[in-house]
Amino acid sequence: MTYEVAIVALADPSRRAIVDILRHGPAPVSELAKALPISRPAVSQHLRVLSDAGLLTVAQHGTRRYYAISPEGLEDLRRYLDHLWDDALSAFRDDAVKHSEKKANK
Repeated sequence: MTYEVAIVALADPSRRAIVDILRHGPAPVSELAKALPISRPAVSQHLRVLSDAGLLTVAQHGTRRYYAISPEGLEDLRRYLDHLWDDALSAFRDDAVKHSEKKANK
C-alpha cells in the first residue's frame, strides 16, 4: 500500500469516523453501524475500502468479524506525514535563520 491509497481511503468522512471509532479497539460491523448515521450495508462498503487500502485487519470470532486498525497499514501514511512535517519545520527554520541574518545585517 502507498500513502496515496490511504489518503484516498481516508478522504471520506464516514471512513474517518470508522477509523476514529476503531482507535479505541476492534469492533464488529453491527457496533460500528450503531455508532454511525449510515446503514449497515454502507458501513460494510466503507470497511471494505479501508481494508483494501490496508488500513484495517479483520478477525473472525465465532459468527462475528471484528475490524481493527492495522499499524502496518498506517506505516506508509505515517512515514509520508513525518517527512512532510520534517520538511515544513526545516523550511520554517531556514526562513527564521534567513530573517534573523537580514535583521543582524541592518
